[in-house]
Amino acid sequence: MSNGTLYICATPIGNLEDITLRVLRVLAEVDLIAAEDTRHTLKLLNHYEIKTPLTSYHENNKNSKGGFLIQKLMDGANVALVSDSGMPAISDPGRDLVQLCYENEIAVTVCPGASAGLSALVLSGFKAQPHVFEGFLPRGDGDKREVLQLLAAERRTMIFYEAPHRLVETLKYMRQILGDRQIAVVREITKKYEEVKHGSISKMEQIFTDTPPKGEFVIVVENSTQIQKNEFPQDLNEHMQIYISQGFNEKQAMKMVASDRGIGKSAIYNELKR
Repeated sequence: MSNGTLYICATPIGNLEDITLRVLRVLAEVDLIAAEDTRHTLKLLNHYEIKTPLTSYHENNKNSKGGFLIQKLMDGANVALVSDSGMPAISDPGRDLVQLCYENEIAVTVCPGASAGLSALVLSGFKAQPHVFEGFLPRGDGDKREVLQLLAAERRTMIFYEAPHRLVETLKYMRQILGDRQIAVVREITKKYEEVKHGSISKMEQIFTDTPPKGEFVIVVENSTQIQKNEFPQDLNEHMQIYISQGFNEKQAMKMVASDRGIGKSAIYNELKR
């Protein structure tokens, strides 16, 4: 008996109409659906009158359930992998199952669809090329700071996911480490209360401190403009001001200037302090 196929199926991120005809067909035709939360997925299946059996596959059971699903696939069953919303294998353990399939020479295909990160990016109005997807930051303060410090000099548009109860804290760390840059805070994408707020990180921090956040959030941090080689001002203070005007603090701007000029940050510091 030949192996079955794993179908990576994108599901709606809010509005149930945001699902492709192909995904609906695949969900109805496969032998089994592996879902991050079977209760959540059951609502979608009931809405479209799909009766395919469900099994759970999430972070806490991926080691045991992964072997079960691989055996099903090796026995010839076709399996659909879905997350609670959007594209699987991005912010859930789906990647582990995909890797197991490749290790066991099981075919994998994708049925694309909604993605919260890309949807927020286009809603932000910020430059999309280039951009970088960071997803959820670590929950621990130290780990969160460490990741943000690695991103402090990032010039591409950045996309983050965040839960409502951690949003204000994350914005505070972003302001302290990334500088008071322009961001878009997007919530409840495709849902009734979809909302996009633009402004500096400090402004968004104040807004959501005054009004406790509700819903699922995506934070889009605007790209910084990298000055092309030999196009920066000769005056160091003018060069620094370009980055400070984009929301970077003095230390971050100094690092950018040093990178532009191809010299050490200490040399920039010594020159500015004369």
